Amino acid sequence: MPRELHVSIELNGTGDHAAASLTAAHWTDLIGLAEQGALDFVAVGDTPTPPPDDSAGRLDAVAILARAAPLTSRIGLIPTVSTTHAEPFHISTALATLDFVSEGRAGWLVDVSTIEAEARAVGCREPAPVAALWAEAADAAEAAIGLWDRWEDDADLRNAATARFLDRERPHQIDFESPHFSVPGPSTVPRPPQGRPPIAIAVDVHDSDGQWELAASHADVVFLDADQPSTARLARGALLRRAADAGRDPETLRVLVRVAVDLGGGTGPGALPPAELRITGAAADLAGLLADWHAATGVDGFHLLPTSAPADLPAVVHDVVPALRKRGLFRADYTGRTLRDHLDLPRPAGRYARDTEPVR
Repeated sequence: MPRELHVSIELNGTGDHAAASLTAAHWTDLIGLAEQGALDFVAVGDTPTPPPDDSAGRLDAVAILARAAPLTSRIGLIPTVSTTHAEPFHISTALATLDFVSEGRAGWLVDVSTIEAEARAVGCREPAPVAALWAEAADAAEAAIGLWDRWEDDADLRNAATARFLDRERPHQIDFESPHFSVPGPSTVPRPPQGRPPIAIAVDVHDSDGQWELAASHADVVFLDADQPSTARLARGALLRRAADAGRDPETLRVLVRVAVDLGGGTGPGALPPAELRITGAAADLAGLLADWHAATGVDGFHLLPTSAPADLPAVVHDVVPALRKRGLFRADYTGRTLRDHLDLPRPAGRYARDTEPVR
């Protein structure tokens, strides 16, 4: 039997629905539909880039997914959050809160901000060189993990009978220091339901070494850009070796190839989102492409970038997913509750957990 695929989708393309994208219903309808297809997760992009003058604007990715969380029950929710103009403390608490609100379905797509206009928009310094930005992102990821872990799992007592709601010995300062920032901690939010919301990063073979190092040391999910199956196979092997060199179990890294898709509802090939692998055609063509690439590359799955999410997502859910199920390549339904469950990833133990019994 072939291994089942992990399939996810990015919900950034609005097509002719730009004004609708400022409504809660637009996002909750899309995310609910993706959940009907049992997709692993949805990702929502975000950037501080000022919108064009003729744009309807955009909403905050974390807030969008926080709104969708109580209206869904299984699908993973991954916002893009840049580390360049945001503090690790605020990033970690926002994502931990999303993990609580969604009962263990949050993730984090790490990004950096390289554009001067973005820095001006938020009133921050001009962007540093790309390598320095990714080094800062790696430090931010390390700090976030430290903040998530510094609350031990049993620190939050909530014992009304004894009037003990917190074991004060079990939230800890992290005293994280790097060339980019210092974070004393502890977090104001207890350890998230997943322990650590899965971290994702997008890379291709031409990216800076800093992106690859961050992927190897901290990522649970890698969105890989590759134009040929041989490239994807070699890149996946390189990522797994780097993860092993970083002291990680490479089997805990999921590599998903990004695919730009237009299943007939967009404005043509020129409108396809940026990705090395692209397809314009029918749902059957996409299902065949995913099956062929999976067999040739051994990647864990695919992250779809639709030209128009409102137009392409229904075809993915109602046509592509059933075609993959017929091939034995996709789950019939969710078998777990959390994003880590969907990705077949274990819940990590807190790195600072102690062997002593907690206060009751």
